[in-house]
Amino acid sequence: MQLVVARIGRAHGIKGEVTVEVRTDEPELRLAPGAVLATEPVSAGPLTIETGRVHSGRLLLRFEGVRDRNGAEALRNTLLIAEVDPEEVPEDPEEFYDHQLIDLDVVTVDGTEVGRISEISHLPYQDLLIVRRPDGGEVMIPFVSAVVPEIDLEAQRAVIDPPPGLLNDAEAEIAGSRGDSSSDEGASS
Repeated sequence: MQLVVARIGRAHGIKGEVTVEVRTDEPELRLAPGAVLATEPVSAGPLTIETGRVHSGRLLLRFEGVRDRNGAEALRNTLLIAEVDPEEVPEDPEEFYDHQLIDLDVVTVDGTEVGRISEISHLPYQDLLIVRRPDGGEVMIPFVSAVVPEIDLEAQRAVIDPPPGLLNDAEAEIAGSRGDSSSDEGASS
């Protein structure tokens, strides 16, 4: 099975290094020197990692055969894809691979059916579960423990505890209002 483990960012320096947006919880395993990764687009790879280092909080990689800034810049936005055994599971029981989550039924803590996970969207600060509703619509669920307290792979379901307004706009709570008439009390005409 293939998993996207990173996206190549901009070139760093003049010797062929690139920044990468890591999309795996196991970068030391998936993005280690010697790893051979497939790419999307396919024409960019496969790429073999020659070196890796962290600089100012960002992972920098250099690939075999890429020796200058132009070569590195040509790889920008390329997805790096690792081949993973489908039976492999993350070491941490609170972590999941995308393929484990796709097609799970989604229900609220009180048992109300919400839909089925159709996709995982990896954003810089958190992941989103894209859930296809029975009516054909979609809802995006932040994949954080406060909103998704339980993933039960054996039962093939994800239990969510949605805040008001996440599933139904009519339930949204207004935190404050700038148009309060009480703020006009001190004004004179």
